[in-house]
Amino acid sequence: MKTYDFIGIGIGPFNLSIAALAEGLDGFSSLFLERKPHFSWHPGMMVPDCHMQTSFLKDLVSAVEPTNRHSFLNYLVQRKKFYRFLTTEQRTVSREEFADYLCWAADNLTNLAFSQQVQQVSFDEQNGLFEVVTQRDRFLARHVCVGIGKQINLPDCVTAQDDTCFHASEMMLRAPDLAGKRVTVVGGGQSGADLFLNIFRGEWGQPLSLNWVSRRNNYNALDEAAFANEYFTPEYVDSFSTLGDDARRQMLQEQKMTSDGITTESLLAIYRAMYHRFEVLREKPWAHLMPSRSVTALTRQETGHRLSIQHHLDGGREQLESDVVIFATGYRAVQPAFLAPLSSRLRLDENEAFCINNDFTLEWDGPQSNRLFAVNAGMHRLGIAEPQLSLMAWRAARILNRAHDDEPFELATTPGVIHWRSTTSPESSQVFKSLMKTTEY
Repeated sequence: MKTYDFIGIGIGPFNLSIAALAEGLDGFSSLFLERKPHFSWHPGMMVPDCHMQTSFLKDLVSAVEPTNRHSFLNYLVQRKKFYRFLTTEQRTVSREEFADYLCWAADNLTNLAFSQQVQQVSFDEQNGLFEVVTQRDRFLARHVCVGIGKQINLPDCVTAQDDTCFHASEMMLRAPDLAGKRVTVVGGGQSGADLFLNIFRGEWGQPLSLNWVSRRNNYNALDEAAFANEYFTPEYVDSFSTLGDDARRQMLQEQKMTSDGITTESLLAIYRAMYHRFEVLREKPWAHLMPSRSVTALTRQETGHRLSIQHHLDGGREQLESDVVIFATGYRAVQPAFLAPLSSRLRLDENEAFCINNDFTLEWDGPQSNRLFAVNAGMHRLGIAEPQLSLMAWRAARILNRAHDDEPFELATTPGVIHWRSTTSPESSQVFKSLMKTTEY
């Protein structure tokens, strides 16, 4: 069996970022395993005219190593479109372009292995190494990072998926014919907005009717204010991680629209499109926005689906008849089955989630010289930025600094403009001591 310093399980953007930074570390061997035959990033969500919510400079590497060959700027140069890109004056790029960038980076990395489905991760006490078993090979590693992403989240009433009832992540894969159909989109976030707008515009044929159901009390805008963006900084992650459980839960609720809201551009596009059709062209309204409602039941009928929905505020109950129902209801975390051999050694919190530290290590009872890392698994501990692309390069560098003997990446920053914590609380004193050690004044 070949031995590595670091093995990543799953090749999404977060582990891809680690791979891109790890590739250039002399004397540090790494391998990243993926069950799919090639890299892809949400191919079913590449609907037309949809843009990223974060700057293209928050790429795989630039925030910590801007000269790395896997930067977005180098991608533009290698694709021979640098000057034309600048002329577009884009603050953010389309999902298609960012996905192409990620594929380009994956194609150029030498430490990725595809068609490798991890079946088991255990710890070899004799060798003091993790053993990673796939359907084809066995590997040993000093450290392992789990980055398999999350599973689709569907209401309990959805028992099966087909071309008339499915999750939004499959939209472009199914490419349904919606011409003349009664369509309902469930979910009031950015994905729901993207689908509603494209369906309204007739991207898959002009529907007979279109409903947009959301549990939220309105179609809320993404909070992109300058000070809200301070949540997406390394300093805030460190501060947040030392708060008590109740304070963290409160802050996550308050900050929800900094990550789960809808861009102002999307909201305006939807409003203008509806205004043009129903006020200028004077069409009889065939699209309906329905906030403050939850789907409580879904019944299949000969002619489609019947959705039972309940209004949160007035208690009213309604039914919708739809030919096609699309659930833009997000994703949920799951415990990977391949960690079963280590389950008794991993510490979980009261919600059965991993106990994760601010260096992205999982708490376990094994040797501290061998670390299990996890990405996109610790929002409850590390804050609203943890599952976002915004801190991708910093996250990767912090993980590699913990796994490497020499901390190869400089992560010091200047002091932030906001003093998040008092100077007298026991927890904040540790935060300030940490900042004093790592910040250049």
